[in-house]
Amino acid sequence: MYTRRLAILYLAVSVTGAVWAQAPAVQSAAGTVTKVDADARSLALKADAGQEYSVSLDPKATFRRVAPGQTDLSKAETIQLGDISTGDRVLARGKIDGQNVTATLIVVMSQGDIAKKQDAERADWDKRGVTGLVSAVAPGSVTITVKSLAGSKQVEIIPAANAVVRRYAPDSVKFSDAKTSTLADVKVGDQVRARGDKTPDGAKVTADEIVSGSFKTIAAVILSIDAAAKTMQVRDLETKKPMTVRIIQDSSMKKFQPQAAQLIAARLHPPEGAGPGGGGGRGGRGGGGGRGPADLQQLLDQSPAITVADLKTGDAIVVSSTVGASADKVTAISLVAGVEPIITKPGTQEMSLGDWNLAGGIAQ
Repeated sequence: MYTRRLAILYLAVSVTGAVWAQAPAVQSAAGTVTKVDADARSLALKADAGQEYSVSLDPKATFRRVAPGQTDLSKAETIQLGDISTGDRVLARGKIDGQNVTATLIVVMSQGDIAKKQDAERADWDKRGVTGLVSAVAPGSVTITVKSLAGSKQVEIIPAANAVVRRYAPDSVKFSDAKTSTLADVKVGDQVRARGDKTPDGAKVTADEIVSGSFKTIAAVILSIDAAAKTMQVRDLETKKPMTVRIIQDSSMKKFQPQAAQLIAARLHPPEGAGPGGGGGRGGRGGGGGRGPADLQQLLDQSPAITVADLKTGDAIVVSSTVGASADKVTAISLVAGVEPIITKPGTQEMSLGDWNLAGGIAQ
């Protein structure tokens, strides 16, 4: 849902953001608490890059708790060491010697507060978010093509006066690596996710947040898997060339259940003479068990998560990734298995991505 985690992950991992910028220029280490030893007055932290820190607390160390998104440290709540739990996000300020920190200030975002903020952000992205491929660029707006199983439509994205605009870095699927950007950096063919107020017909969005990136989606067959390294060798079904797909912690991995895959296939490849929805021209109910047009992102969100261990040689997958420095190596934002019925050309055994796209491919 790659992608709905854009703003959410930023809140959860950007511990060194605006709140900390108000403090004097001292050394600091940020990460997730993996251990709390109240008796020894110490913490263990693991940074997002994987580095581990041992934090010793100065006898005069102070503890503050801030809400996710809070930018004013003066409004932080004073807490005690016993209020810190594993899983909390922490910034430890003080003196750093290698991987040892002697901290005089600990600033905390609690795991519970982050979860609540994530739920609220996720609900808002569900309600006010839109994702698609850029079809046109104007000085003050971009137009994207939004696809669902019911068809496609054009949506104009207009940034609000205080809109946050960010862009993914090459070879990175982490929102924390995304850089502050402008609308001028967005190009036709980019993927854009925006959140804001929609017009009643959904044709325009005044966006509070816009995230863009150059992405590519490939359909491939797995040739081999290195579970320990979390990589796999695949054959790109379009180019017929081998590629390496890397899976990281932020990669979203899903598998369509057979019923969902068949539903999508029926909508994408309707029988001859049927309407675009595969329902004899009515387009809204075919294969849907009486429901309205199914949305690809909803089906993807409802599909079970998998790991590298759940995949095997010969499986067909669809991978969405950033455009990186090497054409034969990609880092997966979204990987979807169980796609054979979707990418197989009707009446043949030929598999191809065609014009199908993981509309929710941005990781968020």
